[in-house]
Amino acid sequence: PVLAAILFASSAGGAMTSEIGLMKTTEQLEAMNVMAVNPVARVVAPRFWAGVLSMPLLACIFNVAGIYGGYLVGVQWLGLDSGVFWSNMQNNIDVVYDVGNGLLKSLIFGTAVSLIAVYQGFHCTPTAEGILRASTRTVVSSALTVLALDFILTAFMFT
Repeated sequence: PVLAAILFASSAGGAMTSEIGLMKTTEQLEAMNVMAVNPVARVVAPRFWAGVLSMPLLACIFNVAGIYGGYLVGVQWLGLDSGVFWSNMQNNIDVVYDVGNGLLKSLIFGTAVSLIAVYQGFHCTPTAEGILRASTRTVVSSALTVLALDFILTAFMFT
């Protein structure tokens, strides 16, 4: 989930920040306030929840790709028997524990990255340079946050 979260932060997190920052720069958020529409509920919340929900799905895709990559290397390149590969996969992976912890981590990573992205976009300086700086801050702080959270979560989950 860590690699997926860092890629998610650099792609979707930066895009969320830029989009919300551009809406702030062009005063679309202020126009929503004038029309008595809450911009947090209309703009920020849907993007936040989309990030939270899409991160576990992205982590699942990465897990499947990793297993398939291991299969290709083991069976196709190294000549390992296919049955031996799948048998060892089933014996060495506790689905509830390993997959459950991975999904929990990815959910927490998605929450952290989405929070950072929408906060940076909503509070950026309303200029082109401000949007650029906010996007950069989003990617850097999200990547560092994901790595720190992974360290902490791994310490608690696997002790």
